[in-house]
Amino acid sequence: MSAPGGEPRMLLVGGGGGLVGRAVLREFGSDWQVRSVHRHATPEERRPGVEWVAHDAGRIVEWYPYVRDVDLVVTLAWWRSGSAARFAPLAEGLERLFRAARDAGVRRVLHVSVPDAPDHLERELPYLRYKREVDRVLQTDGPDHSIVRPTMLFGPRDKLVTVMLRTMHRYGRFPMFGDGSYHVSPLAVDDLAAILRHESALGGRRVVGAGGPRRWEYRALTDRMFAALDRAPRYVRFSARGAVRLARFLERLGSSLLYAYEVEWLLDDRLGLPPYEGLDRALRPVEPFLDAEAARWRGLPSGSHG
Repeated sequence: MSAPGGEPRMLLVGGGGGLVGRAVLREFGSDWQVRSVHRHATPEERRPGVEWVAHDAGRIVEWYPYVRDVDLVVTLAWWRSGSAARFAPLAEGLERLFRAARDAGVRRVLHVSVPDAPDHLERELPYLRYKREVDRVLQTDGPDHSIVRPTMLFGPRDKLVTVMLRTMHRYGRFPMFGDGSYHVSPLAVDDLAAILRHESALGGRRVVGAGGPRRWEYRALTDRMFAALDRAPRYVRFSARGAVRLARFLERLGSSLLYAYEVEWLLDDRLGLPPYEGLDRALRPVEPFLDAEAARWRGLPSGSHG
């Protein structure tokens, strides 16, 4: 379906202010009309071509007014942590959205999910348990869709790679969990947005993993980060059990830097996904981003290696 005048519209659930939301708005904003459902508008959501809907996706009972003239729905809304009381209402709101999209004739839903995790986390952790429930409802009750499961994302103002670099720059050391032989496949957030655009043009029902161009051993990646800062790698080593305990301790102090489940996920070696195939260009490697960010932290012009 299209809006009056034949212009396609996209419903962006969860807003455009987060890392992925900003990239999606950049990718789609030039030729789509965007409707963004978000409690508090960000600068990205107050630009021309974006209709901001001041609402909590978990509290919307009747989604039809928001999807009746929409061609594509993109769902990004989720939190990094919380209890069942936090996740359950959002899950129910998204499930109502999927059913309303089906009934309204929305052509396609793009749902950003997460890679597989250790079994006990899938069963017990509200973050994952409710995420999988949302995935299943889309698969059984929703319209045609792509469930995209990206791995480690990087981009300006990300909450992982740039934080890792800042920690190395500030302290000259970095925690190493276990021997660092597990894997990650860093994916540029702009590539994830391009993947979503590619998936928007497809038909059928798909669940796709999305890794970046290289599967890194974690220790090799952190060594490369130190190299970008012109520093020799120096690590504070923790056993796998000690790493989880450290993360739990930080959680109890109110820190959002690192969660215990994220450490377990990493150590279980589930995040080295194969590169996504289907774009008409190569996926972006992480190294230029590391060098540019490291130069910024060192007070050098981007691209300078002095």
